[in-house]
Amino acid sequence: MRLIHQDPKSGLLKLRIETPSDLWRIARLVHPGELAGASTTRRDPEAPEDSPAAQRERRRVWLVVRAEQVEFHGFSKHVRITGPIVEGPFDLGRHHTLDVGDGDELTIQKESLPAGDRALLEEGIESKGDPRVLIASVDWGESTFVRLHGRVIEPVADVNRTIAGKRYAGGQGEKDREAYMESLIDVVTREAPSALAIVVCGPGFLKEHLAKAIAEKVPAAKGKVKVYPTGEGGRSGVDELLRSGKASEALRGSAAAEEADLVERLVTALGGGKRAAVGRAEVTEASHMGALETLLVSESLLTEPAVVEVLDMARAARARIFVVRDEGAAGKRMTGVGGIGALLRFDWSPAAGRNVGPKGGPGRLP
Repeated sequence: MRLIHQDPKSGLLKLRIETPSDLWRIARLVHPGELAGASTTRRDPEAPEDSPAAQRERRRVWLVVRAEQVEFHGFSKHVRITGPIVEGPFDLGRHHTLDVGDGDELTIQKESLPAGDRALLEEGIESKGDPRVLIASVDWGESTFVRLHGRVIEPVADVNRTIAGKRYAGGQGEKDREAYMESLIDVVTREAPSALAIVVCGPGFLKEHLAKAIAEKVPAAKGKVKVYPTGEGGRSGVDELLRSGKASEALRGSAAAEEADLVERLVTALGGGKRAAVGRAEVTEASHMGALETLLVSESLLTEPAVVEVLDMARAARARIFVVRDEGAAGKRMTGVGGIGALLRFDWSPAAGRNVGPKGGPGRLP
């Protein structure tokens, strides 16, 4: 994301969208009631009757709408912002949808820039092109490929096949394994040129066999392959790898991997009971004590007034703020601890005491 212009007096931001992750951020930056402007097309009611039909139907104009609905379409990589037109050459007051994609420019006018919005904006500006990382979570008969692209985890392929159990030379089992390996190599061959790194994970020895085959057959993958063990293959293996932090070096720069790692650290710290705070009350108290290091908040809570207040306080205390996507394993785990929590700089316990579950674990706070 590129910040082209910012006017602190009017609250106007002009941004250029450069990655799919920027679209996810834009969908969280634009709130109902705020003004958003972009280049778009609309039927021109003022076109002369003798104008070509195509010109009478659509005309490219710059329109500003007051947002009523904001939708992120990850599959088609677009953000749709719908509301009445407040600035434009015609049709003022009528509803229009701005359809924003990669490479487009967008203006947002905000009365204020709360800490959650500022964190998203700074993350987008500081990101360096969202490096693409291919993860191959493999096991015999069930494998999943995903592409990490900044905040976005993009499905690439599921490779499933029934493999005969016999392993005699020349038997059906051997033929099935050879065909299965070739299917995996085909996916890597397509993805390798655009991948910064290729991470192969899974149980057993298939991951090592695949890594060796990639080195021999895929020139574009040279120097990119890293191998890590996981207990399962398929999508479960992907989630396990991101949670574990095992591949942190290979996944460096991936916001999706960092998200999983931070949520895992929060949940682990809760088990110890002192280096983490969860819920608005605990996070607020820890902030007053100067204990906050990194505050994690679910994206669905960003516009709640009470949460906005906590985030502003955390920013004033120089804590890092990281917004966690609601979807995916990390988002579900974050919801499970109340949607807001913090990793702390030092051991700390809430004055009122933390609710404790039946087995001694931390209870969920409001």
